[in-house]
Amino acid sequence: MRPVRTPPKYYFMRIVITGANGMLARAAIKHCTSGGDDVIAFTRGDLDIAERDSVLGTIGEIRPDAVINCAAFTDVDGAETNAAASYSANSAGVENLAEACRTIDAAFVTVSTDYVFDGAKSGFYTQRDTPKPQGVYAKSKRQGEIGAFSGYPRSIIVRSGWIFGNGGTNFLSVMQGLLAEGKAIKAIHDSYGTPTFADDLAKRLRELAAADLPGVYHVTNTGEGTSYFGFAEKICELGGFDKGLLQPTSHAELERPAPRPVSSKLACLISEKLGFAPMRKWEDALAEFISQQKRGQARLPDLRIL
Repeated sequence: MRPVRTPPKYYFMRIVITGANGMLARAAIKHCTSGGDDVIAFTRGDLDIAERDSVLGTIGEIRPDAVINCAAFTDVDGAETNAAASYSANSAGVENLAEACRTIDAAFVTVSTDYVFDGAKSGFYTQRDTPKPQGVYAKSKRQGEIGAFSGYPRSIIVRSGWIFGNGGTNFLSVMQGLLAEGKAIKAIHDSYGTPTFADDLAKRLRELAAADLPGVYHVTNTGEGTSYFGFAEKICELGGFDKGLLQPTSHAELERPAPRPVSSKLACLISEKLGFAPMRKWEDALAEFISQQKRGQARLPDLRIL
């Protein structure tokens, strides 16, 4: 039987986190600082990762143990008409950070997306599946993966998707608030993914940074996955909201500018073999998210910015 590797024991790190205004970065900042790490967070206004000289200079001056890149151009539809901005952040920016980490011998973790797959597979996508990005956003994220490994083979690529959490402005994150206000919402019933709680993803990003084991990881909460409509139904069930407010719609009916994978469910082949604990079920994570919102415990962390 192949031996199972155990991640290194917890130790304090100096960590740079980019994209500090975003939902995932905020969750990562909160998690890392609560564990005692020295965290330096950068918004795009403080550090544009597309500016190579600034990135090399800043990272070289701070000399962190690890960089966790949460910065990205995430406007999937907007990328179709603003490809330059999408590639600037999602490709060139990732390559710049990878180069900076290589220069100072730091661990590098960057977040990619389930959209690098075309959605034609009925089951879960694993690391064995060949990416086939469709839209500009997806192609720019895939180019960032390639560029990171090309410039720094020690890179850690984390593919995730359907991320929800405190401070999020995406549909999965705001559904609860809309339902709580009694507003009807349309939810797609024929697109599928694996929901991921930002708090849980942030914890795994920190674990991967400490383990410093290069490769591609698929990180989501566990379970069979669901549709947007199924996710909304579960919110109603857990939060006590009226399911009559839900209006099912198809992905084709929305006629959005950018193509999206119909099914982008992810599964990881290596995480548990390397000693990482299984992620909890997405329904359990969603229950905690709803509880946090109801208790008003969703305060975002303060940033330490140089």
